Amino acid sequence: MRFKRMFHAVETHSGIPMRVITGGVPTIPGETVYQQMQWLEKNDDQLRLLMLREPRGYPAACCNLIVPAKHPDAAAGYIIMEQVEYPVMSGGNTIAVATVLLETGMIPMQEPITEFQLEAPAGLIAIRAECRDGKVTQVTFRNVPAFAVHLDAVVDVPTLGRVTVDVAWGGMFYVIADATSFGLALTPGEGRSITRIGEMIKAAARDQLPVTHPDTPAITGISISQLSGPPHDPRAHRRNAVVVSTGALDWSRPETWTGALDRSPCGTGTCAAMAVLHARGELGLDEDFVHEGILGTRFVGRLVEETTVGDRPAVVPTLGGRAWITVSVPQGKIRKTNPTGGTMEGASPARLYATLVGGTLVIAGIIVMSSHADAKSDGVSRPRFTSAIELRAVGSHHDPMWTYS
Repeated sequence: MRFKRMFHAVETHSGIPMRVITGGVPTIPGETVYQQMQWLEKNDDQLRLLMLREPRGYPAACCNLIVPAKHPDAAAGYIIMEQVEYPVMSGGNTIAVATVLLETGMIPMQEPITEFQLEAPAGLIAIRAECRDGKVTQVTFRNVPAFAVHLDAVVDVPTLGRVTVDVAWGGMFYVIADATSFGLALTPGEGRSITRIGEMIKAAARDQLPVTHPDTPAITGISISQLSGPPHDPRAHRRNAVVVSTGALDWSRPETWTGALDRSPCGTGTCAAMAVLHARGELGLDEDFVHEGILGTRFVGRLVEETTVGDRPAVVPTLGGRAWITVSVPQGKIRKTNPTGGTMEGASPARLYATLVGGTLVIAGIIVMSSHADAKSDGVSRPRFTSAIELRAVGSHHDPMWTYS
């Protein structure tokens, strides 16, 4: 059987689905992982589109490509791919990559603690993984420095009016706004409003508050938004919802005023939030900051050092959380005769039909990705046009994703 392209990947999540490609991509030119990321974006963006767009992906998904490290101190490198960009850093994706490297044996696991460094496009990321019985139970990483750029800036947002925001770097440039000013409690049922408001604020702030990374001038512009509010869990300090862009916003087309929710508490978003709090004098060094996501899951951040980035005061954050391997896809294939060899946008997410057998998650052989769906009287959308991928699956009933429908 001949295929045009074939990839080996592992499916994970930390609330949001994160695919990790472990094989099938030829050597990518570049002296650093950052240069490799730039080459991939310019010369083989098809890979990102194939992995993240329908029928092989869906709007909230992320993808990572493991590559040999270029830095002599790193055990491996990884390139992060999202719906509309290649971020130089992502917290949840870093946790997912570290988990896959250890649980698949690509990096030897030492219990109870395994320490190593990864090379992200942003630079070296130190990893401390807590391990038990062959599983990674927690990953804490030392991020690149984070810093605030704007505090209490005001942007004019069409239909919303004047909105007060903060802008900070935590691995991506975030615009952060108060959710309560829009009457939002940051619950899953508010998803439509959260994505609309968050994406509109991001588009306005990107136009009105230009930003450039002092050390890497090629990194410009706010690319992601965060709505912040009081926690629901007494163990958390704040609750947040991050909105990821899924396409270009056109102010003349209200149907484009939307995005996708990051289901996790968001790693780089947590680091950006901590940088803002530190700049306000509300968070000191060596204090835990527990950030709650929209599903109630938590990441734990901490500022461990003050530094500078260019002429800006900055802080070095650490971030701890967990990812779960949900599915091993031994071969993701593109047949030459596949009519969906390209990508589709705006499709319904995949639904996995699974059962728990003795505490182990068993998935019934295929994932069905729908490009069109009919809503029946029972409220279930059934696909009219589908593509299937054969799967092997492993998981645990302790995995919180499977407590949500």
